Amino acid sequence: MWRLRSRGCWEDAAALLAASAATEPAAALLRAELLVERCMYTSEGWGDAEDALRSAEAMSLNDEERGAAACERGYLAYASTVLRVRDRADEARAALGRAAALLAPESPSRALLDFRRGLMTELVSGTGQAAEAGFRRAHNLALSQGDTLLASSTWRHLAAVAREAGEVAEAREGFAESLRLREEAGFLVGIAPALLALAEVTPDPDAARLRAEAARLFRLLDGIPRWLAPELTGTA
Repeated sequence: MWRLRSRGCWEDAAALLAASAATEPAAALLRAELLVERCMYTSEGWGDAEDALRSAEAMSLNDEERGAAACERGYLAYASTVLRVRDRADEARAALGRAAALLAPESPSRALLDFRRGLMTELVSGTGQAAEAGFRRAHNLALSQGDTLLASSTWRHLAAVAREAGEVAEAREGFAESLRLREEAGFLVGIAPALLALAEVTPDPDAARLRAEAARLFRLLDGIPRWLAPELTGTA
């Protein structure tokens, strides 16, 4: 399943869970997570993700599972807003707030929730610096839990905060670490964005090499993530 997800085959990965997701909350939540992630990377499949979330939410869930479902609903609404499909910022904030109320302080899902609340703060404020505290909490938790994929994202966003502050060396270190972790995890669909982020704080000719590799991966994955198309193809 990880191999399918990491290569952008979210529908195929979700199909493997279809039978168990009908009766098992953990499988239903994982299936919803996969389809929500597909929306973020492709800006497609919104109806499938909504249906998967509703199916999971309709099950008999404990507080941890309800919190996880609310976190996914908040992220789906965030994705719709940040990708300019439909403004669902109020829904995102409400869902993530509900997740915060449901998840215990020691919940392993807290790291992801803190990160996503940071993303909402960044979106609303227009600056990563306003979200730095949330990103750093998520970062420390992800590292302590050994969550490589989440840590790659927190490294990237903390590096962006450093870049905003003019700390280029710190930004370069963070972006490089984000790229390293994504390569280590084999998260192929997430490597092109990491390469481009690193290229922004890297002098030529290394920057050009990083951009060329990002373009190669983008073509290999049939134009995923879709939101990289303007930067890698020169289209608006």
